[in-house]
Parts: sequence; C-alpha cells; structure tokens
Amino acid sequence: MSRGPELAGQTVVLIGGSSGIGLETARRARSEGARVILTGRSPERLERAARELGALSSAAFDATDFERLERFLDQLPTPIDHIMVSSGGPYYARLADIDFAKARRNADTALWLPLHIARRVVGKVSPGGTLLFIGGTGGRRPASGVLIATFTAAMPALVRALALEIAPIRVNLIAPGFVDTPLSASLLGDQLDARREQLRRTLPIGRVVGPADIAALALHLMTNTAVTGATFDIDGGQQLVEG
Repeated sequence: MSRGPELAGQTVVLIGGSSGIGLETARRARSEGARVILTGRSPERLERAARELGALSSAAFDATDFERLERFLDQLPTPIDHIMVSSGGPYYARLADIDFAKARRNADTALWLPLHIARRVVGKVSPGGTLLFIGGTGGRRPASGVLIATFTAAMPALVRALALEIAPIRVNLIAPGFVDTPLSASLLGDQLDARREQLRRTLPIGRVVGPADIAALALHLMTNTAVTGATFDIDGGQQLVEG
C-alpha cells in the first residue's frame, strides 16, 4: 500500500537549518509535505537553503542573541507543528585550557538556548507537536573535557524535565556521535579524511554516519506521537568501539 506524505500540511521550524543536519532535516521534511521555516547565522547560506527548499520564510541571526531569538519566536505563525534546534557545536577543552569567552558561548548554546526556546513556544507549538534538540555523545567520556562532559550529562535531564513542564508538547533529544557535516570538517581540518577512514574501518555499521541518518530519526520523532522525554543515541556503534 502506498502512503501519503507524513508531514502534509504541517509546519517545521529549523533553528540552525542552513547547513548540515538542520538543512538535511529540512529537505526530508519538505519531501514529506511540510512547510519549513529556516534560521541560520550566515545570510548567504540561509538564502541558498531557503531558495532550494522553497521555504515559507527564513531569518538570519545568531540563536544565542536571545532578544532576537524571542522576537523571531513571537512572530512565528500559529500553529507550528515541530521545532528542531541544531545550532552551535561542541567545545572541547581541558580545565587548564578553557577559554572562558568560548565557554560562556557554549553554555548559552547548550543550556540557556533550550530554555529560552521552550518557554517561548508554549501556545505556539500544537499539542502533540515536537521540540527536538540535537546534542551529542562526545562528552560521555570524562576525559573529553569538563565542559562538554557536564553539558552532555545535563541535556537528557533537561529534556525529561521540559517534557513534563511543557506537555502536551513533546520534547526529545538526538545525541549523535561523529556526523560527516561541514561543522565536523571545520573542527577537524586536514585530519578529516583520516577520521573518516578510521570510522569506516572500526564502526560496526562499516560506514560514516551522515546528516541523512540524523534527519531520518528526526522525522520519526516528529511523527511518532508516543515519544517524549527521550534521548536517542545515533552513532553507528561508535561508543561500542571507542568507549
């Protein structure tokens, strides 16, 4: 039996939707019939993404500019069905090497950003709709650094608490390992190819995880209305071989 588009008539907001995981999720949402609204820091990347997808609208700003973020959220059309937040990236540093300006920005992204968004979307997101965050598994090992270890541990607890506080909006967390994105390329530089090859050799799935893998899980969490307060690891078995 054929099926219709799973998100037909729904509106999906991608905060950090101009590249990588956010952009791929927007593509998949569009293929399932959704209207998409995109944000991103780079006006040029955002314009290309919005044009490619025929986005309902787009807005270029830094999501950790909380006054600008709140204006954007307040101006969203109602109702919104799903919001996914994939902006920002990890900050790896040992205690002696912490740059506190970078650490504060990382705290803004990992802690304050989800709280600002969650408080503002009540009454905007449809009952049973989704607030979906992208985290990571890198900080599961304490040796990764004090900051990332702290925020990696905190995010699942934050999601569980929010799932109760803002119900019936559903709140979930996707925690990827290495994903082959432009962000990974910028972090690894000339070590990127070696890292890809290492993962192909060692991961149980025999390949590198890509943005499409994360997008497929994100769409499942948008459409499966029984899931809330949960954290989903998606790393191709990386923790099994590198833990």
